Amino acid sequence: MGWHGYGVLWCAVFGTVALVGYGRSLAGVTRAQRTVRATGRIERVGEPRHGSSPNDGIAVVVSFQDPLTGQEFTVTNDGERGERISAAWTGREIGVHYPRGRPHAFRFTNDLSEGGRGLGWPTFALFLVYAGLVVVAAIDWGWPWALLGFCGPWALFGVYHLPGNIRDRNRRLDELAAMAAGTGRVVAVLKNVSTDDDGYTSTHLVPVVTFTTLDGRAVTAYCESGLPNPAGSRGLDVTIHYAPDDPAVFTLDVDGERRSWKQDMAVNVVGVLVVAAAAVVGVVAL
Repeated sequence: MGWHGYGVLWCAVFGTVALVGYGRSLAGVTRAQRTVRATGRIERVGEPRHGSSPNDGIAVVVSFQDPLTGQEFTVTNDGERGERISAAWTGREIGVHYPRGRPHAFRFTNDLSEGGRGLGWPTFALFLVYAGLVVVAAIDWGWPWALLGFCGPWALFGVYHLPGNIRDRNRRLDELAAMAAGTGRVVAVLKNVSTDDDGYTSTHLVPVVTFTTLDGRAVTAYCESGLPNPAGSRGLDVTIHYAPDDPAVFTLDVDGERRSWKQDMAVNVVGVLVVAAAAVVGVVAL
């Protein structure tokens, strides 16, 4: 089988995957569309045990109502229960989702949105079809088609999203400027030890801080950055800067966060310019 045969096979397989995926979405039978989504409320927060694994998240007791039956449930996040809860306080709302009719198979999520239509994998399959076509075109007609085919759409994608990125960056900088400050304490340091295939052992430390907001919410949260010596930080008093409307958004170093967002914006702009320049090179070389 020649290059064209492999290209046709590639596009046929992933094109079929895309068509089936979009068809299932139109029919409303994707996993995302069949998932029930509810809003849970944290009723009780446990303090992580010093030296335990950070993978389990903060222990919480959550209550939620099944929107289909109206039945109330009170559950905990023991075992594998979806996303790790890394910031918790009594009264915080988190997402709960589960298969229709099976509320005991619940999983937690930090995202309260309604969820998508299950188009992630079909869209990725469609991208693979496009990538196959670009590869075939580059083999048949030369490398400029690779630059134009890959860099052109990415440049358009970057230009389209750049204004939104700038707005997000400005919003984050305004959020940092409006943060309230309070005194917190490192109550535990969690530890995760892993060994790779070569026998190399790595240790990941995650300090846990507690602080109380101005409106009286007692927050327990993982603090994965901002402490120079995480291993010896237990019992340390720290200054916490947090968003008053969402204490899960906090930092120990406002100036460092501000520099990071400014640098991230510069990287985005440079990346768009580089990709656009590569697409222009492809057009000129045709």
